[in-house]
Amino acid sequence: MEFEFTKNTLLGEYFVRSSMEHQIIARWLQDDLAQDCTKIDHILDLVAQAHQYPAKEWLWTGKERMVSIVNHEVTVQDNANFSEADMELDANLSLYESESIAQCGLEDFELAVMQWREFIGRY
Repeated sequence: MEFEFTKNTLLGEYFVRSSMEHQIIARWLQDDLAQDCTKIDHILDLVAQAHQYPAKEWLWTGKERMVSIVNHEVTVQDNANFSEADMELDANLSLYESESIAQCGLEDFELAVMQWREFIGRY
């Protein structure tokens, strides 16, 4: 899982780019965590607890997206995700679903959050 972090120095805005399969994680970093080091540190604390107690489910709900950690697997999804019944109505929504949910390993997720924190801390 690779991310590219950039900053618009004129406007002071931070951006995250990633592969299509991890777009929601990039948007979560950029929009939900943004430059709030308190939120970032809270997520890193949850990750540390998840390492220690992997069978327990750890949740964090932001304004736009939710993070779930269980068994060393992280799921990031939009809060307003369609229900399964809605998804059955239109098979064309599978592309939207792939943009609104992503999974990755706990170590990859932790590395991405730490890299984001380091990046925003430099500017």
